Amino acid sequence: MTAHNEANPGDIASIVIMSGDPLRIKQIKEKYLKDAKLVNKIRNIYAYTGTYKGKRVTVMAHGMGLPSMGIYAYELFKFYNVEKIIRLGSCGAYIENLNLLDIILVENSYTESNFAYTLNNDLLNIVNASSDLNSDIMKIAKEQNINVTKCNVLSSDCFDWYITDLQVVLNRLPKQLNIVAAEMESFALFYLAKMFNRKAACLLTVVDSHYKKQELSAEERQNSLDRMTLLALDSI
Repeated sequence: MTAHNEANPGDIASIVIMSGDPLRIKQIKEKYLKDAKLVNKIRNIYAYTGTYKGKRVTVMAHGMGLPSMGIYAYELFKFYNVEKIIRLGSCGAYIENLNLLDIILVENSYTESNFAYTLNNDLLNIVNASSDLNSDIMKIAKEQNINVTKCNVLSSDCFDWYITDLQVVLNRLPKQLNIVAAEMESFALFYLAKMFNRKAACLLTVVDSHYKKQELSAEERQNSLDRMTLLALDSI
């Protein structure tokens, strides 16, 4: 047990699928897992362990932002011997050819945060997902005829709709990275996976577009991620 996770050793599977919203985790458990057991409820960051198509898996919330993801991913890798984490999230698109409900698989995550420096004295601002885990996901996407865009994202400390001048931020991003969307957790997840020599991936569904000035409602955001969820589950 840790200060943030009451699960006992062995309660959490070696593969964990995470999402920010605890209610989304509860939905995944109810829709897709068999014989699911609640193994954590501290701070309502629900974690359930069950089986999907005979494979043992834990689904767990991680909250919002790099610090929150950083706490839960750190503890899963270090104290619960988790081998793989797939994050399911939402993102905002910055380019014309990304539409609402499109699915993104993150290749590289860039941040302006000092997460790596503060945690590990590491002056690093870009980190990649696990290539073999991404390959597994893309293989399943092809088999299921699901269109997935592999791309680079901004992992931001701030919800981008609230940034005073987003264009200023976009203008200073490294142009060679071709960053096409933003979310708030993947950098922490990928960095910790590298730190502990584990594997991590991040699937995102586009829920708003700054380019097209469109966005889904809060309810639509919570209920629109089934295709991405099934892709992650089938990839394990």
